[in-house]
This record gives sequence, C-alpha cells and structure tokens, in this order.
Amino acid sequence: MKIRRILATAVAAAVTTPVVFLSAAPAFADTKPSSSPTQKSTLEDEDPEDMPSLEELKAAVALAQKAYDEAVVELAKAKADVEALSKPDHPLAAEVTKAQATADAAAAAKTLADEELAKAEKAVTELPADATEEQKAAAAAAVTAAKKVADEAATAKTTADASLAKASKDLVDANLAASKVVTLAEKVQKAAAEDLAEAQEELKFYEEIGGECVEDSSVKVALSGPKTVTAGQPAIFSLRVTNTSDAPLDAVNAFVDALQIPEDDEVIDEETDFADRMIPVEWSSADNLEWTPFTEKFESIEIGKLAKGAHYDVKLRLTVDADAPAGEGTAFSYAEYEANDGSCGMGDYSDATFDILAAKGDKPKPEPTPTPSATTTTPTPAPSTAGNTNTTPQGGSSSTRVNGSLAATGADDTLPLGLAAGAAVALGAGAVFFARRRKADANA
Repeated sequence: MKIRRILATAVAAAVTTPVVFLSAAPAFADTKPSSSPTQKSTLEDEDPEDMPSLEELKAAVALAQKAYDEAVVELAKAKADVEALSKPDHPLAAEVTKAQATADAAAAAKTLADEELAKAEKAVTELPADATEEQKAAAAAAVTAAKKVADEAATAKTTADASLAKASKDLVDANLAASKVVTLAEKVQKAAAEDLAEAQEELKFYEEIGGECVEDSSVKVALSGPKTVTAGQPAIFSLRVTNTSDAPLDAVNAFVDALQIPEDDEVIDEETDFADRMIPVEWSSADNLEWTPFTEKFESIEIGKLAKGAHYDVKLRLTVDADAPAGEGTAFSYAEYEANDGSCGMGDYSDATFDILAAKGDKPKPEPTPTPSATTTTPTPAPSTAGNTNTTPQGGSSSTRVNGSLAATGADDTLPLGLAAGAAVALGAGAVFFARRRKADANA
C-alpha cells in the first residue's frame, strides 16, 4: 500500500464521510472509536494503520535495489550472449563456417564432375562412323564412370547443403532465443527500476512527511478569514505562526492550501483527483511584500529562524474559480521546524471553513441546510518582541486544532458534516499538502 494512497484516502474519507474518517483515526490517534454498523464506503479497506514503518521502507528499498542489481547483471549477460553469437569462435558460428566450407567444396566437386560427365557424353556423340566396338565400349564406360562421380558429387553437395542449412538455422535460432532473453531481461530491469524508484520515492516521501520527526506543539498556527467567499473574487485570510517552545527554532516552514469541500452526495474513492478542487493561494508578509503563489519550486512559506515566543504573520489571498458553484470551502495550514541540534517536528493543523457564493450574475445554487461551524474565534495574540520583530497582528485567528487525535476531541459519528469535515480536513490536510508538493501520483 502506497503511503500517499493511504493519506489521500484518509483525507477523501474525512471530507466526505465523517464516519469513515472516525474508523480510520488510528493513523493519527491512539484511541479507535467503534465503526458504525451502517458504514458504507469504497474506502473503508484503506486503513492508515497499514502505513509501513521507516525500517520496512528501508528494507523495501534494499530488496528493490537487490532485484534491480540482479536484473542489470542478467541483462548484461543476455546481451553478452547475443554478442558472442556474432563472433567467429562461437561453437555455432564455427559450425556454420565449417559447414559452409564443406558445402563450397561439394559444390565445386559437383561442378567438376558434371563437366567431366558432359565431356564423356560429348565424346560418345563425336565417335566417327567407322569407330570400332572397342572404341564405342570405352566411350560408354567413360560416360558411366563420369556419371557415377557426378551422382556422388551431387549427393555430397546435397548433404553439405543440408548441414549448412542446419548449422545456419541453429545459429539464427540461437540469436532469436538470445534476443528474446535480452528483451525479457530489459523488461525485468525496467520493472525492477520502477519498483526501486517507487520504493525510494516512498522512503523519501515518508521522510518528507516527518516520519523521523515528532509531532508536538513547539510551533502553532492560527488561521482566520471571512465566513463567505465569492467565486472569482479574491479573499484575504490571515495566518500566524508562533514558536511556543522554550527555545528558538532554527528553520520554520509553513504550508497552506485550500479546497472546495465535496458535496454530500458526491462519490469519493481512491480514484478521485483532488487537484481540480484546489483553490489557488498566494501569500505575502512584511519580509515578502509581493503576492507569491505556492508552486512546485516554492511550496512553502520559509519563515526561517523563529525566536522563543516569537510569531510570524502572513497574509493569504484565496481566489475561488469564477465558474465554481456555490458550496463550502476550507483553508488549512500547518508548520514544521528543524533545530540545529538535529531535532525536528510538525506542529498541529489549523483550518478555516467558509461558504462559497456563486459569482455575481450567476444564479446561485440552493444553499444546503446550515451546519455548525468548525472554527472558533480566539483573541488576537499580542505582538511579540522576541525573535521576529516584523510581526504585526492581523486580526483574530480562527483555528480548529486537532493535535493528531480526533478521539481526543470527544468527536463521535453524530458530528454534523460541517464540523466533522472541518476537523477531518485539518487533521488529514498533510496528505493534500504532500499530494500537491509531490504531485502525489495525481491518480493515487
């Protein structure tokens, strides 16, 4: 099971079916609520508990590397066998050479015998009218002897030609067989290379999502924004990243993404591509005044060093596609850090849900029955004087922090879809981040 598929499945289930998410919670929580007996989903077999460990991934890479190395050796051997067949000292090639020489000699002998027979036969026709019986008998005997030699030469040539044909066929068949082995070995090597690349990618992905790092509260994010966003019009959100640890964090990065939440009746499974649901996000800060989009090359907000107790404020600009229908959307964020002592970690998630209004001039889609909001408003933190000095408050912060355990929030399968989806997206947002950052095999 691919890690990205496990995470993508968890997110898909999270934003679609809260009950399914609850059954998948052990990937993020220590407590596993019991599943509803009426639960139905094509995703219920995609258990995040199946995520391999670092040791298993390293073993898989080693095994794939061994298989690839063996495939390389076998391919080289197969190619060497083909090349050897073209060399004159190869037994089959030597046999062809020998048979060719025999066939050439037999052909020459037959040609000579045929010429002698023709001479003997001509001598008979050129006997004078007054030739004696002895002369006639001698000429006839010469024809008989020449014919015998010609027949034997013909037989020898036929045998030599057959031997040459067999030797040549054996060489051709050997070449074809060796070439097939090369083709098969190439396919095996290609498959082994793909398996190795996949194993290496899975290991790399595991390490990128913090498999070696702890999940803690050293860095927190608070995300807030408007409750309604009109399609086609930019909306401004605020993000604050705070170092809550008792030491400076040497390298802090924040990630932000947004998407349109699927409708209640939409079918979401492992084939679902969330790429077309993503909402473009741009950011700016006191250090970066230009609106900067998230791209493959610049996939995070590189905050850098953040002193103890310091915070960093970022403005976000979300623009829902003008053709987007009315519905619900969510923006979510998390931050990760590294320290010079080798420690690293990933902080909690924060999300802000909002209603998407159809673009002005379009007939709005009937609004679904309102559900309780998943966000809560907290007072704006006071400006920090430690570390970053260019951190000015940008209004209240709204966040739903799950801290890796939905069970710990007291949630159950009676949660309204809006609340459960918001919490689930916050909890599983990392999968979407990495799906975008790594392109996550867009079909995963």
